[in-house]
Amino acid sequence: MTFALIGFIFYLVVILVVGFITYHINKSHKDFFIAGRKLNPWVVAFSERASGESAWLLLGLPGAAFASGLMEFWTALGCVSGIIFYWFFIARALREETERMGAITLPTFLAARFDRGQPAIRVLATFIIIFFFIFYLSAQFNGAGKILNVTFGLDQSTGMIIGAAVIIFYTMMGGFFAVAWTDMVQGIIMIGTLVVLPLVGLAELKEIHQGTHVLSEMTTSGGHQLLSWTGGKTGWAAAALIISGLSWALGYMGQPHLLTRFMAIRKAEQIKISRRIAIAWVIPAFSGALILGIIGAGLYEQGMFDDIEKVMPHLANELLPAWLAGIFVSGAIAAMMSTADSQLLVISSSIIEDLFHRTLGWDVSDRALLKGSRWITIVVGLIGFVIALTSDKLIFSMVSYAWAGLGSSFGPLILLMLTWKKVSWQGTIAGMLTGFVTTVVWSELSMLDAVISVRFVSWIAAFLSVWLVSLYTGNKQAA
Repeated sequence: MTFALIGFIFYLVVILVVGFITYHINKSHKDFFIAGRKLNPWVVAFSERASGESAWLLLGLPGAAFASGLMEFWTALGCVSGIIFYWFFIARALREETERMGAITLPTFLAARFDRGQPAIRVLATFIIIFFFIFYLSAQFNGAGKILNVTFGLDQSTGMIIGAAVIIFYTMMGGFFAVAWTDMVQGIIMIGTLVVLPLVGLAELKEIHQGTHVLSEMTTSGGHQLLSWTGGKTGWAAAALIISGLSWALGYMGQPHLLTRFMAIRKAEQIKISRRIAIAWVIPAFSGALILGIIGAGLYEQGMFDDIEKVMPHLANELLPAWLAGIFVSGAIAAMMSTADSQLLVISSSIIEDLFHRTLGWDVSDRALLKGSRWITIVVGLIGFVIALTSDKLIFSMVSYAWAGLGSSFGPLILLMLTWKKVSWQGTIAGMLTGFVTTVVWSELSMLDAVISVRFVSWIAAFLSVWLVSLYTGNKQAA
């Protein structure tokens, strides 16, 4: 325990030092939000991957695999497919277009190509970002509480306070420079955790059971075989399960905290370097997270944990030397921090740049905008913390909800904007509204969501909305 604690404290100190060092680098709100478009491809790649896979990858996905078995393979496959797709077909085009338009936020990019409707687009996009990111952010703080509770016996609320305080501080101090460079450290720790811990777990499982054949005989908490790809489901139920898992791919195109990484790289030509690094990271990471859950099911009885999302820190503490467990627990904290800090920045940038600066015409100096950005970062972080304290939802479900909302509100729109010249400002608003409303309504109708995932339905609905409204309004204007 002592070595683990020392390792964890050392990690936190390094992160806070980065915040101090990068404080004076920020000369403007553009530096604060996208690092002045000065990041090298290695930092961009690791920052995108660390931000993209939050506490849910080290806690949520292993927990889901622990409870559901290989059913979660489709979730992992969906995520990997989505990551590869948007690195190849979105990243470079978005970097070039945002620089051409002078956009440093997603709402500004969405509005900049139109002569009409700009204020409405920016306000609606900012509202959607704030709404869903608050849930996303609170899920990360919740993850910090769970990790510190299992590892050090801290009260879960105390763990949330520590995690939230550190994140808010270094994000407020260093902005995107601090976030990107800490993300690189966090991304390295995360991949180390997701490679080494599964290998150790498999060795332990083999030693205890004289082979891994025991898994084929086990059932999950749902009563189906652990190694069933569809959880024993057949026909439409099995197809719906597969579609639901694969639909995670659709959300990557609409996540503002990931898309800003593409905006921040030094040169558009360097995207291909970042892409290779990101893809090399993602395949072992998702494989490792899935395997961790399966290993947990092989080592622990179903119903053993009051919270299935604590299986990863339990494995680390029981299978690894204390000092190594401390490092890998830091990996889980890193997963949470690397996403939470990015989300804080996106919310702050949307409020300052898109609402105050561009929509309300807040004509003040860069220094004042920078100061305002820091204060909003603190306020938003505190709101997310309060929600985390009062919510009893699993990290997996909270992330899924926010993922669906952001992915459908922005994903179809961005894809069409970068590939189709006929998108209208009316279609832009219609697509965002459709994605938002469909996500909120469909998620509340649990019977419908059980039939087919909200992630799929809301994305398809938003895509059709952008396309059809743009065609109608374009033809009307031409006439």
